[in-house]
Amino acid sequence: MLNLTGKNALVTGIANNRSIAWGIAQQLHKAGANLGITYLPDDRGKMEKKVAELVEPLSPSLFLPCNVQNDEQIQSTFESIRDQWGKLDILIHCLAFANKDDLSGDFSQTSRSGFSTALEISTYSLVQLSGAAKPLMTEGGSIITLTYLGGVRAVPNYNVMGVAKAGLEASVRYLATELGPQNIRVNAISAGPIRTLASSAVGGILDMIHHVEQVAPLRRTVTQQEVGNTAAFLSSDLASGITGQVLYVDAGYEIMGM
Repeated sequence: MLNLTGKNALVTGIANNRSIAWGIAQQLHKAGANLGITYLPDDRGKMEKKVAELVEPLSPSLFLPCNVQNDEQIQSTFESIRDQWGKLDILIHCLAFANKDDLSGDFSQTSRSGFSTALEISTYSLVQLSGAAKPLMTEGGSIITLTYLGGVRAVPNYNVMGVAKAGLEASVRYLATELGPQNIRVNAISAGPIRTLASSAVGGILDMIHHVEQVAPLRRTVTQQEVGNTAAFLSSDLASGITGQVLYVDAGYEIMGM
């Protein structure tokens, strides 16, 4: 039986109740994990208030600001984990961003700054957070990130984010190789299209969802809970032999030729 009692899990990327990270946090909590939640701080504190109210039923023992473009905040986050928890068992990376202008039009017209921003937030942040988590995963651990089919196939209106996801999946393999000797597993979940704050920036997202519902073997798309269930499994000892993998949770859409 899946049981995460006694495990400390840090969840990043919750923005609202549509976030896939929110679905994952709920399932980790249900399995008994002790949760830490990070949020993206802003000058007015709106995000802090919104996320705090949302996650209150999960009773997180840590609630921390963490902008992955700020090295000092990353350091502070993991120092708080060390001081209050002593160890970290699970890291959930649900961070992705690209300028909306770089998600449409000709890919060759992607701006230099937009390319750098997308890769820094969506790809490099996994590398950086994993490096910070490594010394705290003294009893082994599980690191999980979110990817999408656009990292291996050309998807309309995905553009630079597809490149970022391709880099993310490669990073999973290199991190798995590095961290494996410490019994730290690194995997990615490739979820089918779900309406989230991030996906709303992708043009035609509703058309994509409807297409999946018509074509996927299960004739539907997936839910936050289904992705959360997979994340809980990958976080547990039931997945002790799985690392460096991309697991598709997309109602089977990935296998279809057309």
